[in-house]
Amino acid sequence: MSKAFVVRYEMRPDTADTNQALVENVFRELAEKAPEGIRYASFRLADGVTFVHVGVMDDDAAALTDFAAFAEFGKGFGDRAAGQPVASGATLVGSYGFIP
Repeated sequence: MSKAFVVRYEMRPDTADTNQALVENVFRELAEKAPEGIRYASFRLADGVTFVHVGVMDDDAAALTDFAAFAEFGKGFGDRAAGQPVASGATLVGSYGFIP
């Protein structure tokens, strides 16, 4: 069984590049450690300050919060953000080539 989630948030314009670098570090660590059961993508929208994270996690997968780069991403998030993140569980309706 797996659970899907979507998180959307805005950064302040002066912190968006820093946020992107921190997100990229999360993906570097995931690529290095290659954990099973995690399918995860992050997008920076065209406005340059909005980020969307989409993930599908198997029930037995390691939590993203278990990774050092994700912990680093979380530090100071409130100081970088322009507001509160909006997180939601999600149900996959359809996918083409996005999630195997």
